[in-house]
Amino acid sequence: MEIAEFFGYFFGLIMGITLGLIGAGGSTLTVPIMVYLFGLDTVLATTYSLFIVGFTSLIGSYKQYQLGNISWKFVVLFGVSSILAVILSRTYLIHLIPSEIIHTTNFLLTKNTLLLVVFACMMLFASISMIKNKAYEIGETNLEINRFQIVLAGLLVGFITGIVGVGGGFLIIPVLTNWAKLPIKKAVATSLIIITINSLIGFGVDHDGLKRIDWIHMSIFSIIAIIGIMIGIKLSTKIPSEKLKPLFGWFILLMGTSILISEFLK
Repeated sequence: MEIAEFFGYFFGLIMGITLGLIGAGGSTLTVPIMVYLFGLDTVLATTYSLFIVGFTSLIGSYKQYQLGNISWKFVVLFGVSSILAVILSRTYLIHLIPSEIIHTTNFLLTKNTLLLVVFACMMLFASISMIKNKAYEIGETNLEINRFQIVLAGLLVGFITGIVGVGGGFLIIPVLTNWAKLPIKKAVATSLIIITINSLIGFGVDHDGLKRIDWIHMSIFSIIAIIGIMIGIKLSTKIPSEKLKPLFGWFILLMGTSILISEFLK
């Protein structure tokens, strides 16, 4: 096993632990791992990410179901709109982006580069949300539950999931805590089931990506990530997730910045 692969699988374990602890951050690790450590192109990396994060979240969701933490009302309210957006974006929109977007004498912007830059920007957005720790400040506002806002947020997360290959937990949790008024443990559990649905549906409708997958490699990575999420769920009962979230946010900020720098220096 090459050193890059070793670190790839190691960070797969970290990704699973992160999902179990804070219900977010899985895809923000998986896509860069697949691109920079396993050498996949960006579009295929998003396909891998959808399956790995979706299947890992499925296992975590079952554990959270046993603990009684999932709010099914908000799974339906948020999930239906996001599922529609995932199907539309993964089936049609991502294929409308040309492989070479801008090509001049001195500049070339490819589809892979664009997706990585957008992904890195999403990582920066996620890191700021995590560092500020706003998602956990329940009761800071007197807003009543606005179902229309939650449906719109579901559409947004669905399109992001389909195009960039992220589960969107860093967006889902603030919506569920600040708008749906869910306690953090229920928000994390509900986020996992929404991530599961969005990611696996996005993976299932990605017919081009399905033809290019190395199933053995993806299965090994998924098993390692599942071990991680079980460790994370176990740790979540002992370690306050609000203490870990800002630390992970700084890590994501560093990764997102590194991706932007590496892409612009090509």
